[in-house]
Amino acid sequence: MSPPPLADLHLHSHHSDGLLTPEALIELCASRGVTLAALTDHDTVAGCEAARLACQQHGLRHINGVEVSCGWNGQTLHVIGLDFDPTHAELAAHLSHIRARRADRLTEIGERLERKASIAVRPLVTRILAETDVPTRMHLARSLVAAGHARDLSEAFDLWLTRGTPGHVPEEWPTLAETIAALRAAGARVVLAHPHRYRLSGGALRRLLGEFREAGGEAIEVSVAGIGPSDLDRLATLARNLGFAASTGSDFHDPSVPWNPPGRFAKLPTDLEPLAARLG
Repeated sequence: MSPPPLADLHLHSHHSDGLLTPEALIELCASRGVTLAALTDHDTVAGCEAARLACQQHGLRHINGVEVSCGWNGQTLHVIGLDFDPTHAELAAHLSHIRARRADRLTEIGERLERKASIAVRPLVTRILAETDVPTRMHLARSLVAAGHARDLSEAFDLWLTRGTPGHVPEEWPTLAETIAALRAAGARVVLAHPHRYRLSGGALRRLLGEFREAGGEAIEVSVAGIGPSDLDRLATLARNLGFAASTGSDFHDPSVPWNPPGRFAKLPTDLEPLAARLG
């Protein structure tokens, strides 16, 4: 009997806020024993073909993926679409709209920092917008550190980019239902990414999962790098009781971060159905 696949279904490249090319990312996955990989960049499928070819070269199974930002009851959520047609027109339009909103938001953040904190941020924003189609606050945080406005990424967010700071600009995303509809139109299996990070009460999380299922979601990310035993147990119980498949992933971005390399996450409880078993 062959061993179950080591499925890392949550990975990022330089096409969004990761640091590696898809080719280098998949090479790293292969070196760490990953056998099934999905590149899930934020709001773009630009790296999917390169990831597919790299998986073919290194003998890994490849699944198309994307991590999409959306809103639910004033909360920003991330949902992952897997195993879909990356050329589907409705999904392409949905992702293009989000990327345009990201660019507008980053521009507004730069204007606020210049106006309220007298930091010359506009050149940094201009460079970011020229270099990436998916501009994120992480890109700006890295630039602020490089320019000497913060000691590290954590301080960059704490001083300049989070709620209550001069550069905070609220997110405006499509709704959860709209996002799932666009993913499903392209044939995706839809996963709620890292539910434990949303800081929802038990009741609110159950309401979210109910609406997620009603809209067409079929899995939740139960095991992701850095999750504690109690959160993993709680999510496993929810998946078990509510009938969701269980997904796994490292949420890898940066090779210099030692705690979440590709393939490093806890094993799923054996009674849960791995989402990987449903993927083509």
